[in-house]
Amino acid sequence: MTPAVPTALLADRLRRAGEVAADQDVELLLITPGTDLRYLIGADGESHERLTCLLVPAAGHLAPPAIVVPRLEAPGLAALGLEELGVEVITWNDGEDPYLLVSDLAGGPTRLAVTDSMPAAHVFGVRDALPDAAQSLAGPIIRELRMRKDAAEVAELRAAGAAIDRVHARMGEFLKAGRTEAQVGADIAAAIVEEGHTSAAFVIVGSGPNGASPHHDVSDRVIENGDVVVIDIGGPLPSGYNSDCTRTYAVGAEPSAEIRESYAVLQDAQARSVAAVRPGVTAEQVDEAARGPITQAGLGERFIHRTGHGIGLDVHEEPYIVGGNARPLEPGMAFSVEPGVYLDGQWGARIEDIVVVTEEGSESLNNRSHDLVVL
Repeated sequence: MTPAVPTALLADRLRRAGEVAADQDVELLLITPGTDLRYLIGADGESHERLTCLLVPAAGHLAPPAIVVPRLEAPGLAALGLEELGVEVITWNDGEDPYLLVSDLAGGPTRLAVTDSMPAAHVFGVRDALPDAAQSLAGPIIRELRMRKDAAEVAELRAAGAAIDRVHARMGEFLKAGRTEAQVGADIAAAIVEEGHTSAAFVIVGSGPNGASPHHDVSDRVIENGDVVVIDIGGPLPSGYNSDCTRTYAVGAEPSAEIRESYAVLQDAQARSVAAVRPGVTAEQVDEAARGPITQAGLGERFIHRTGHGIGLDVHEEPYIVGGNARPLEPGMAFSVEPGVYLDGQWGARIEDIVVVTEEGSESLNNRSHDLVVL
């Protein structure tokens, strides 16, 4: 597989990971397959019972990065240009103990950090092979790199936003009274792929009372005239970078004045929150920019989740836009702004855009209308 980013940029990511590890007094990072591994060396795939593990030494250590991989899977790494990255490939055969290979390569570290998604079986295997090394999570180290998107990553997120906007532009083809949520969802999932994604990571079609459940999926409920419907959809591009966008629609008839009034509050709150995004503003201030107007309108108890989440190779990653997160925003951070209001047993609404922090403010990566469109 060819890396989605240039070899020089991957090499820089490995270097910076080692520097952040040293800053946090960690001697060695252990990264198994998942989005952290894809970010660092361009390797796709998932962890299995056979150990594949990238070892990234902290800056200042003489040992080069190395990857321990089952011999039968080593050919899959051939296109990654690992030699150019300075990553040594160490293979092992069934019947051998790969954790001892990790131990030999590690050189007796006293502090190591394992990727957050490492399967427990591998965590325990590493612990048994390196019983004297304190283990911690690598998340605090890797997120310092991943939460600030470089220009290539922003370009991929921009393309993902445009692709999911094209799906929302087609919603009139799918969302009609008399169809079930599941039928609508199947058509949307197909359109997500047609518009450039490799798959549909999620499709939420929350009609009528189901819209009051923020993480509703789809069901056999038949959509009725007059329903308000929450459509939250997204998926990865071939590069692995994700889209995520929510719009709320009305089917067949104008919604009631009460719904229109509440939706206008939501629309204003979402716009205020996006407008608040700029370098130096904290994540919790962006959350409050959305939560304040909704609370002032008497709907605070109807907004039951955080305002947003970071996005990139994972749909949900740092930074999280939530009360209590005092982290200042920095250029390159990308996240959703998605306040919602949910009336149990009646209806719900949510508006979601992905935004990227720029040097002077922010750029929205979704550009479809925020109005409560009647289809």
